[in-house]
Formats: sequence, structure tokens, C-alpha cells
Amino acid sequence: MAITTRILVLCALLLAIASPVSAANNATGVILELSVDGPIGPATEDYLQRSLQTAAERNAALVVIRMDTPGGLDSAMRGIIKNITSSTIPVATYVAPTGARAASAGTYILYASQIAAMAPGTNLGAATPVRIGGLSPPDRSGKKEESGESDAASGGDAMQRKIVNDAVAYIRGLARLHGRNQDWAEQAVREAASLQASEALKLNVIDIVATDMNDLIEQVDGREVMLRGEQVTLETAGRAIEELAPDWRNRFLSIITNPNVAYILMMVGIYGLILEFANPGAVVPGTVGAIALLLALYALQLLPISYAGVALILLGVALMVAEAFQPSFGVLGFGGLVAFVIGSVILMDTEVPGYGIDPAIIAVLSITSALMFVVVVGLAFKARGRPVVSGREELLGAEAMVVSGGADGGRVAIHSETWRARSDRPLSIGQRVKVTGVKGLTLQVEPLNASEQEKES
Repeated sequence: MAITTRILVLCALLLAIASPVSAANNATGVILELSVDGPIGPATEDYLQRSLQTAAERNAALVVIRMDTPGGLDSAMRGIIKNITSSTIPVATYVAPTGARAASAGTYILYASQIAAMAPGTNLGAATPVRIGGLSPPDRSGKKEESGESDAASGGDAMQRKIVNDAVAYIRGLARLHGRNQDWAEQAVREAASLQASEALKLNVIDIVATDMNDLIEQVDGREVMLRGEQVTLETAGRAIEELAPDWRNRFLSIITNPNVAYILMMVGIYGLILEFANPGAVVPGTVGAIALLLALYALQLLPISYAGVALILLGVALMVAEAFQPSFGVLGFGGLVAFVIGSVILMDTEVPGYGIDPAIIAVLSITSALMFVVVVGLAFKARGRPVVSGREELLGAEAMVVSGGADGGRVAIHSETWRARSDRPLSIGQRVKVTGVKGLTLQVEPLNASEQEKES
């Protein structure tokens, strides 16, 4: 009996050790198809992270990322790669349809996936990192600077080499992870090399060239891949393919993290708050401005922005507002416009494709800002200095004529209306009085002094 118990315990332990591989091999779920079309950014990272979590919850057999991208942000790319390498579900990245590309960040993601596939007529590569701050790639001509200084002596070149070397080590590590061509991966980074699908297959850069999704699923069936250090066999034959599109949250994040949209939201927020401060109580400009500005700040903290650019934009707005109520013959206004334009141009601190601000939008907002702050806000500030023409404030200090007298006041006529009046002095009919207070429907008045009456006569 004891021997039988020991045998059962031993079998249970063996099953427990083998369970991770068995679970991967015996996935019962569908094949989930994701779509990445356009620059890779925070919204893409959020979409893929949530989709991979959904795939794990549903025990999917495979996740296929259909990709067509010019590249994107380094931070978002590394976040995506971490999610892929830590996923419990195998991931295939498929560059499709014909004419698509996996450039720059897309190449790294392709290398990180368990299956790397491309459709005919697609390409990958050009993975040289673009340094934040817009420094140009290192000079590969082998020529030294005319000053005789070495590359290491130049701070910009030294920093660029550090970035490139880090990227090379990173992509070679990804290539080693799945047994792909490490040397070409380094060329893609150092020399911005590119390959089309058939050449990539010959050089062991990718695993499969597939004409469509069905062809891809058929070719990966039975392949062995490394999944979190374990070798598993893919079982995709007969699996249903289900497309998992971005939900409303991903689409909303994608919209507001578009640099052009974030820039416009920031300006709408600034406009709204300034108009609210210029005309307190308007409510609508302040409400809209506060919401737009908060959305802009959320989007900008996810994007590679230049704080110098933000500071110049704010300085430009402040100078244009100053011109509105403190005329300086255009000096402040022109200086504000120049600061605004320069700040807008350098706001996005990167040259990554898809993460710049359209010059046309900068031009339109610059002209609009100048007109708004110099003309509209100027008129608003001037209106604040005009005398009040209605309400309680307009009655205070106004002159009235007594139409019926009494010991404690009587009635007075003011602005074609008759009001009950109260005075500390007796009033007589026809006497001119001055309103000093309003309490309900009764005016507190006092007779005009002799000098005022003489001056008026």
C-alpha cells in the first residue's frame, strides 16, 4: 500500500513538472488576430498588452499581429516586446498585406516574436534608432572631422554611438532568442539595411513567407517554438481565426496621443482659460478649456515632448496677451508670435515618423492665436473698463429726482422707473439726490451737496 502511494505521488509530481508544456501544446482556444497599422506609440502598446491578456484568459492557441508600420517610439516598442516575451501564448508577427512594412521599431517586434512572417512584396529593416533631440545618425564614411577631433571627443557623436550600440545589443539578443540571423539584425541597426520578404527568408531573418492568414496558419502548424524558456509545438490546424479589434479605450487613446491632436487640445485649453479669466462667470470657456487642457497634459506626458518648446509656447501666449491690453506698437505681439512658432516647431522632441506636428497646423494656430489674443482678448479687456449699464452696480452712484417727499425719504425717479427711497434727511419734490445703496426695492439716497448742484446747473 505504501509503495502504491509513493508511485502515485511520483506520477503527480511528474505531471506537475510537465504541465506548462502540456498546457501550451493543448491550447483549446481560437487564433486571435490583432492589427497594428501606423506608427507605434502608447496606444499601440496599450492595445497589444490588453489583447495578450485576453488571449491568455481565453487560452488562445496563437496570437497573430498583422503589422504595417513605419516605426515608432522606443519606449512603446520595448513595452510591447516585454509583453510578447512574457506572454504565455505564442505570438506570430505577420507583415501584411502586400506593400506593408515593418520598419524601425517593427523590425525589433518581428525579431521578438516566436514566429516571424511576411507576405510577398513586403519589407523590413531600417532599424537605426532616431535619437530624441533630433541628432543625425553617425557618419559612416570613416572621415574624421576637419578639426582633427576624434568621434569620442564630440559629445553628440559619442551619445549617438551609445544609443546605436545599445540598440545593436538589444536586437542581437532578440535574434539569439529565436535562432535568427544576428549579423543582419546588426546591419539593420548600424547601416539602416532593409530586406524584402524572399531575401529575408533566405537569410534566416524570418521564418515564413505566407500569402494570407490561412496560408500562415497552415505553415505554422506543428512548428516548435521557444515559449518562456520551454519548447512547445504549435497546433493551429482547424482553429477558428477571430479578429480582436481595438476597443473604444484604445481608439480614444490613439486619437489624443496623436501629436497634432494633443497640440490642438493644449491650445484650446489655454484659449478657454484665458477667455474665462478675461470674462469671469462665462463658465463655458473655462469648462471646455479645463477639460481640453487636462486631456492634452495626459497625452503629452505619454509623448516625447521638449519642455523648452512648452515654455516657449506659454511665453508666446503671455506676450500676445500682454500686447492685447498693453499696446507696445507690436513689439510684444510680434515677439510672442515668434516664440509661439519656435515652441510649436520644437515641441515634439523626436524625429520618429508619425510623431511630428504638421507645419500647416502650426501656421493656422499661430495666426489664429495672434488674431485672438491681440484683437479678441484686447476687446474683452477694454470692455471690462467700460461703465456698467445695468443691474445693481449701475444704480450705485447714479442721480435721481424726488417725485414725492417725506420725513424719511419718499419716492424717486431714476432711469424711467419710480423707486421707494430712504434718506437720513428730509427730501422735497424736485430735489436731485444720489443713490448710495440698494436694499431690496428701496434705494438709500442722499441729497447732492451744494457744489455738485451748482456744477450741474
